[in-house]
Amino acid sequence: MKHLLNTLYITTQGSYVARDGETLVIRVDHEIKARFPVLQLAGMVCFGQVSVSPPALGLCAENGIGVAYLSDQGRFIARVNGPVSGNVLLRREQYRRADNPEASCAIAKMALIGKIVNCRNVLMRAARERDDAAGRAILTSAAKSLSRTVRSLPEIKDLDTLRGKEGEASANYFAVFDHLIRCNKDDFFFRERSRRPPLDNVNSLLSFVYTLLVHDMVSALESVGLDPAVGFLHRDRPGRPSLALDLMEELRPALADRLVLSLINRQQAQGKGFERTETGGVLMTSETRKTILVSWQERKQEEITHPFIGDKMKVGLIPFVQAQLLARHLRGDLEAYPPFFWK
Repeated sequence: MKHLLNTLYITTQGSYVARDGETLVIRVDHEIKARFPVLQLAGMVCFGQVSVSPPALGLCAENGIGVAYLSDQGRFIARVNGPVSGNVLLRREQYRRADNPEASCAIAKMALIGKIVNCRNVLMRAARERDDAAGRAILTSAAKSLSRTVRSLPEIKDLDTLRGKEGEASANYFAVFDHLIRCNKDDFFFRERSRRPPLDNVNSLLSFVYTLLVHDMVSALESVGLDPAVGFLHRDRPGRPSLALDLMEELRPALADRLVLSLINRQQAQGKGFERTETGGVLMTSETRKTILVSWQERKQEEITHPFIGDKMKVGLIPFVQAQLLARHLRGDLEAYPPFFWK
């Protein structure tokens, strides 16, 4: 379990949450593991096999503490709130900001700063690990280009210009993505980003891991009471989780791209694990999907120190913390949305 931003995340399977006066008590195998006065909490997120007693739920409801239930894999299941909830006020503010181009640009800009800085850091780390001067120079040059793009963002006031800068940065990043692939270049090479369908093995991996990431981001947004469908950079479209796509932008390089590159460079992904369809698209075999899912879950169990709040946490909690930070910004507790910066 982890207490972050006044939200209690319970990930230990078999945990039982009970009430003791004005305190929530967490037991595992009948042994008390922690106590949390309700005055310290604003929310509780339960992953997997976590039970909450009716008195504990009642205490949470009385004190305006939302309780979110997710599967052990992070899929959103349900959220329990008391009769008076702040979620409607939070969502109304989200919708007001989304309808205001200037306000939308301010939030979208911060998310894109996080994305481009993280792309730059991926390239710089790879450049430091290169033995050949030519490859190192190519990656360093692209990283410097991304740095220039980041420096130009603060002055931008409209979404169209911001999207143009995002497209420019993405083009520069993916133009050198093939230089990040060090093994088995016959089976794993990158020419350009392709989707629906992916046209090569690398794009197939990227698309699948991006899907896993957006799934986690949707659950995170639901857990804090935000509407995943109403975004700031990505506009409304039926069936599209636009806000989840907004916030996953800054996490793609650090969580998704690095995992794909690790799978390839450590030769955990093999060329025989992909199949080409009659239409030219590339699909993964069930064994490859299993390998990715296992690696994704293992990655989410690793610990990092969050650069903004300074607390140690599992990587899998990053989307939930970012969703909570956005909610705090919309409520007026934070002057600006702080993106996640990977170092």
